[in-house]
Order: sequence, then C-alpha cells, then structure tokens
Amino acid sequence: MKNISVITEFVLLGLSSDPQIQTMLFVLFLGIYLLTLMGNLVMILVIRVDSHLHTPMYFFLGHLSFLDLSFSSVTVPKMLQNFLSQKKSISVWGCITQSFFFTLSGGTEACLLSAMAYDRYAAICHPLVYTMVINRPLCIVIVSIAWTVGFLISLMNSVFIHKLHFCESNIIPHFSCELPPLFPLSCTDPIVNEILLAVSCAFLGLLTLPLILFSYSRIISAILNIHSSKGQAKAFSTCSSHLTMVLLFYGTALFRYISPASGSVLERVISIQYSVITSLLKPLIYSLKNQEVKAALQRMLKQKKCALG
Repeated sequence: MKNISVITEFVLLGLSSDPQIQTMLFVLFLGIYLLTLMGNLVMILVIRVDSHLHTPMYFFLGHLSFLDLSFSSVTVPKMLQNFLSQKKSISVWGCITQSFFFTLSGGTEACLLSAMAYDRYAAICHPLVYTMVINRPLCIVIVSIAWTVGFLISLMNSVFIHKLHFCESNIIPHFSCELPPLFPLSCTDPIVNEILLAVSCAFLGLLTLPLILFSYSRIISAILNIHSSKGQAKAFSTCSSHLTMVLLFYGTALFRYISPASGSVLERVISIQYSVITSLLKPLIYSLKNQEVKAALQRMLKQKKCALG
C-alpha cells in the first residue's frame, strides 16, 4: 500500500501574502473588530438597562447582537494573529472547532432573522393583538428553537467532517475554516459531506425564507393600504433596519454557499461581508435608523452624566 502522510494542521492563505498589505489589513480588521465588540455590547447593555426596550423586537435584537459578537470572535482573532505571523497555521481540530462555531452562529442567526420578520409582521398587521400573540414565553421558545436548529445543523456537519482523512495538500485558500474549502483537501470522497451541507442549507432556507417572504409581502401590502404618507413612513421605519440586515446577510451567504468553492478573491470578500462587516453594521444601522434605540442611548448618556455630576 502507498504510504499516506496524514496532516495535523492547515495553512490559511488569508487575504494577502504581501507583508506591508498584511500590516494594513491588521490595523483595518482590528479597528473593525473593536468597533463590532463595542457596538454590539452597547446594544446589549441598552436593551437590558432601558425598560422602554423590554419588548419582543428588542429581546430578539439582544440575542442577535450576542450572535454577532460570536460570529466575529470565531474568525477575526485568528485572522489578526495570522496577519502578524509567518506561520499561518491552524490545527485540524482547531479548524473543525472553528467551522462548528461558525456554522452554529450562522444557522442560529438565520433563524432569528426569520423570527424577527414575523415579529414585525405581527406588530404592523395585527397591532391590537400583538402583545397577546408575541409574548415573553413565546419569545423564549423561539430563541431556544433558533439555537437548537443552529446547534443540530452544526453538530451533524462537524460529526461527518471527522470521517474525512486529510493528506497531501493542507493549504486552505481562505482566511477561516468554513466547510466548503475543507472538502477539496480530503483524500477520501467528501460527497456525503457535500450532500449533507447542501441539505442543511436547503433545510435552513426552507425553514426561514418562506416566513421572511410571507411576512414582508404582508407588511408591504399593509403599508401601501395606509392612506397618509406620514403613516406609511412610520410603519416602514419599524422594519427598515431589519429588512436591510436580511438583505445583507442572506444575499451574501446564499451566494457563498450556492456557488461551488473556488478559492477566488471574490469568495473571500463575500465571506468577509457576511461574517465580519455585517456584524459591524447591525448596531450602527439599528441605532441610526431606529428612534427608540437613539432615545434609549440618549437617556443612558444623560443618566451617566447625572451620576458623574
């Protein structure tokens, strides 16, 4: 039998091999990561402290902010380390662990975005019964289901990736250990893993996208039936932030996982968009476009000034 050298670590090619560009990228992504941490932590704090934000929408948003912290923290610290390191390696176990938490965060976030779309539909189309339909116990159940679905999808894909044997090439043309770039490095046939990932993505899409499309079709219909332009603007402002996030997350993630892995620069840029940039933009969009969040931030700053004064 031919001797097979089983590899114990992967090499992440990252975004550039030029040392000067890597230094610039380190500064850029360090700034993005710190802003992401600060923005999402402030959002979680404001939602927790301000009683005006103790509503289902902000309950979901608090969990979404925590997920964005997780999403960025899964990949960005290792990316920053590699920018300053000559040996851009990660162990096989470390890589599989990173892919597990990456898939967990992404799957849970997709479910939460879907739940938030239905929440906006209930608030705009059925305002009189909204508080009775979307109550606290139901919100807890929905968030628990979202985490469970994300965990099971991630667990199934991680269990099956343990069955692959990696040998010969250990170079991943990416900055993180997502599942698609790992399959071509396997010496054993990864067809089962590819089918499982495709089925997982299809299941997640069928579970979340119809609810989002239904909710926003009804929301748009309800807004168009409002006769005053002021009323239309007010109704649309309650869901515009969430709609922006849905388009950013689903648009790039669907493109990334529907198209075959190629290791191209475009592929890495798209991955940065949904795994790094979107986590940065969410607190900014929600705080800038949402009057309730802006008012809560002003109240918190005012209370802090009074306490210091």
